[in-house]
Amino acid sequence: MDKIRIALDAFGGDNAPNEVIKGAEMAVKAYGTEIILCGDERIINERIKALGVSSKGITIRNAEGVIRIEDNPTDIRKSKLNSSMGVAFQLVKNGEADAFISAGSTAALVVGGTTIIGRIKGIKRPSLAPIIPSVNRCYILLDGGANVECRAEMLVQFAVMGSVYMDKIMNVQSPRVALLNVGAEEEKGRETEHEAYALLKNAPVNFTGNIEGREAALGGCDVLVTDGFTGNIYLKTVEGMGKFMKLSLKNIFFKNIGTKIGAAFTMKGIKELSRKMDYRETGGSPLLGTAKPVIKAHGSSDALAFKNAVRQAKEFIENNVIEEIAAVLEASKQEGGERE
Repeated sequence: MDKIRIALDAFGGDNAPNEVIKGAEMAVKAYGTEIILCGDERIINERIKALGVSSKGITIRNAEGVIRIEDNPTDIRKSKLNSSMGVAFQLVKNGEADAFISAGSTAALVVGGTTIIGRIKGIKRPSLAPIIPSVNRCYILLDGGANVECRAEMLVQFAVMGSVYMDKIMNVQSPRVALLNVGAEEEKGRETEHEAYALLKNAPVNFTGNIEGREAALGGCDVLVTDGFTGNIYLKTVEGMGKFMKLSLKNIFFKNIGTKIGAAFTMKGIKELSRKMDYRETGGSPLLGTAKPVIKAHGSSDALAFKNAVRQAKEFIENNVIEEIAAVLEASKQEGGERE
């Protein structure tokens, strides 16, 4: 296989372009990928020199401006097509790059991934799929906010895509799929959940039924399925609780000399927990359902996060995740498992 080429939006995120550039260098050294930094060529070259970063394995594709969070996300297709994000999308669309990564506007990324790169045949809506830590291991949430309103058949496709990702990337065999609901009983929820439940029972996934939010966080599933509105609220709540617990532990352990001594004895466990909850170790959230890999890095990503996002994209390609999703959907359609 030729070297994998990753188009990286050099001006997306809070810490661009410095952390993007440093992460690109780290990824080239660690994974042997080729990185195409998209953005203002003059500024990128200046920062590479100032940071003392090696440009080996890194090329630059000039772009004009940045699409910001406050911009209309649909501008990525028109007036912002030549922005750092827009140029990166076009490189992937044209086959000059194999995958796309950005820490920029989530809304623009979803629009660009869906319309510029396009969808896997048969996919109704791509899904933003953040990876979340639980008691035993991580689980994937679909949808994390790309689709506020979802039909039942879309939720089934989310389940299929999440199952393939957990199997191929996270090495979880026969991942347990659960439908986020207000109760575990089959009759719980709205009409959409009722319809999705019936479809999921016959879908090519290991469906385990409804699940409440607290059970998902305690390791009750590997793939958590819901609409983007509910999913985004769930995701932000989990993130908020994680920050709350981290701050609370810090206040407890550094309260006085006695607690500081106690902290010293438990520091190994604290560091392991902190690493487990660190989004930088995952890299980013895949936008599952696009015809080529699209990774949404966290807006606050640093060099380590960008490096791991590149690893994530590389594994996505090497494990043929897109082809596997397409194959499962096609087989399901032929068996009559997909509702037209």
